[in-house]
Amino acid sequence: MIKPSPNPPDTDPASPYEPDSKKLNEAAERALDYHFPSNADIKATPRTRSTLFSVDPETTVETLAVYLVEILASVDVMVHQLVDHLEGESRYALLGISNSIMVAEITANRVLDKIDLPK
Repeated sequence: MIKPSPNPPDTDPASPYEPDSKKLNEAAERALDYHFPSNADIKATPRTRSTLFSVDPETTVETLAVYLVEILASVDVMVHQLVDHLEGESRYALLGISNSIMVAEITANRVLDKIDLPK
């Protein structure tokens, strides 16, 4: 039996109105690449030192770790204050962030435990 139309029907590959249009897909890929660069692009970009905020190069590792623990503890308190005012998915998302902060704080405290203090 001969079909009267091809299977699948021929469509214009450059039509922006077709869901599988080549032109539309290329535009979407460009938009995604622009807004969400790949890890390779990010890692290939050379790091430039910021002068807006800086840490004294003479600061000890212990001081930096203590400051890190204090910042993490402060952020965790702020997150928990926000959690008290939310319900549903937003609350659960913030609690997940709080758990991540807690793990980072525990890790930073463990780093402090491993630092050999001068005697």
